[in-house]
Amino acid sequence: MKKEITPELGREALFSLFKTRSPLGPLKAMAKHVGKFFQIPIPGFSPYVVFGPEAARKVLVTDRNKLLWRNTDPVTDLLRRGVLVTDGEEHDHYRGLMETPFHPSQLAGYTEMMIAQTEKVTSTWQDGQTVDMLVDGRKIALLIIMQTLFNKDAWNDIPKIWNPILKTIQYVSPGLWILWRKIPRLGYGKSLKALDEYLYEIIEERRKEERKTRDFLQHLIDAGLSDDIIRDQMLTMLIAGHDTSTALFAWTFALLGQHPEVLAEVLKEVDGAEGKYPLLDNVIKETLRLYPPIHIGNRRVAEEMEFDEGKIPAGERMFYSIYLTHRDPQIWDDAEQFCPERFAHGRKTPPMSYIPFGGGPRACIGAAFGQAEARVVLAHLLKNFKFEFTGHPIHAHMGATLEPRPGVMMRVTKRVESRE
Repeated sequence: MKKEITPELGREALFSLFKTRSPLGPLKAMAKHVGKFFQIPIPGFSPYVVFGPEAARKVLVTDRNKLLWRNTDPVTDLLRRGVLVTDGEEHDHYRGLMETPFHPSQLAGYTEMMIAQTEKVTSTWQDGQTVDMLVDGRKIALLIIMQTLFNKDAWNDIPKIWNPILKTIQYVSPGLWILWRKIPRLGYGKSLKALDEYLYEIIEERRKEERKTRDFLQHLIDAGLSDDIIRDQMLTMLIAGHDTSTALFAWTFALLGQHPEVLAEVLKEVDGAEGKYPLLDNVIKETLRLYPPIHIGNRRVAEEMEFDEGKIPAGERMFYSIYLTHRDPQIWDDAEQFCPERFAHGRKTPPMSYIPFGGGPRACIGAAFGQAEARVVLAHLLKNFKFEFTGHPIHAHMGATLEPRPGVMMRVTKRVESRE
């Protein structure tokens, strides 16, 4: 039975919005009092919100054909025919072309490249310098994704593409366009055009090469796709592939900085082992639980959907919340607390209760790559630098991904002690 949102709850949600400076506060308030199925009561914007394992199974698996990924919003405007915003056979065709570069068998070959790109960023650090790991984590993730997908060393291109990429991410982040779809989007055109030109140049250069690199870009070219469709897939994977890793890097440092006892144990592990880091893996998993980069899924309902608590009519907008699912106290003990050990003690959670990369046939294509990347980059950084959190306040910001704002400020010092 669907529960109604009372005026009192509306006021509590509004207070939570001001307190947390994020829509996550009101969502948590409504989830606590109303349950796993509710409708946001804003005139002109009243999407349904669902969460929990059963809802995730419906959305991602059993009833997924009743939903459309393609929405009338800036994400679709930006990505055009990108794999993330297409449905049916078109999506399946594009995804099939992309799976080979991300196959788990390919991951070991990326390790040296990931470390080399990380060292380009850390080479600019000075002992005692305060570094924003949200910013420098983005640089690392950007360099890695460019090299992986396009065989492009983008180190010298960062000054040229940095602001266009940030503006592109801002363009698809939640904003007033949610309430007024046709609101003028001033200030974006130049940046979006610059990023487009950069990607089209990469395509043109590759088409002229005699010796072809067997990578993501070449798969698209060999498939006979047009430059425009290739651009759409490149931009989709560039934004989705690096922005999610950026958030994961930054939140991991934020949580380790706030929990020095866990950081000390992780340091012992990475100093004493080579390649296998179970505690670090659990830290990454717990970070993804608390702060899943893609924290909410956005769908259009093409055919009426029925949940235990109520129905969603065709034509409505629906969100399924990974964030709320990951913090459901009915599933997770001490759900709001950072506890990497929860992934080590063998306790089983219901299927679809942990979905940082989505699930079902459209689960994130780069899930294994992203986790391997995090393990390699974080282990390398922790082995070679001491990180001291400055203790500044951090809040979760709902952008294209869930980011720590205003950043994660860490004092970095080169580690010189023996780790033998």
